[in-house]
Amino acid sequence: MAQAAYVPEPAPDAGADDRPAGPSFDVLRWRDEPWTAQLALDLLPETNGPKVEVLSGSVIVTPHAGIDHQSVERELPYLLHRAARRAGLWVYPEINVVSGKDLFIPDIAVLTRSGGGRSAVDIATAVLLGEIVSPGNRRKDVIDRPREYAAAGVPFFLRVDLRNRVPTLALLELVDGEYRPLAAAAAGTTFVMNRPFAFSVDPADLLDDEEPLENEQP
Repeated sequence: MAQAAYVPEPAPDAGADDRPAGPSFDVLRWRDEPWTAQLALDLLPETNGPKVEVLSGSVIVTPHAGIDHQSVERELPYLLHRAARRAGLWVYPEINVVSGKDLFIPDIAVLTRSGGGRSAVDIATAVLLGEIVSPGNRRKDVIDRPREYAAAGVPFFLRVDLRNRVPTLALLELVDGEYRPLAAAAAGTTFVMNRPFAFSVDPADLLDDEEPLENEQP
């Protein structure tokens, strides 16, 4: 489960010379003031490891989720991007999205313009943000994060639930400040959406499963 990163008090004799000169996770050892998205982008190094987000002044560190999560995060953004480009939109997995002083890293982001050359984008450019529900972060992915995206005015939210390894996709639209269901489908059926662009997929195709060998006898 995601937890706020622990920031111990600096040692009494710790001086400025002990502090990192460039982006470093060592900064978490001595900084005890509220964090902002911009501070995290400036002071913390880029990483392909755990997600490092900022929420309400705290740094939130989340380890990588399970393999099923990674499979969906590989397949779904790729398929979405191919469909979104026909509508003049761009799709990215796990990019830095700045919302005021908060820094989010949604599993999927659909933007009105290319993020090329940028380290982060403003949440105002997001047409849709999506989360793949992880067992350890279920409340965050199902309740907390959609609420935060809705408050920021993101028009659509996409949720991918992998409970019992039966993938389910649900698209929600922002109406009067809250997300309301627009389309949904489980594995073995076809998920179809027409907004913010046309797209369809069988959720079952998003998971990796070994196929029987051709010479394997029943």
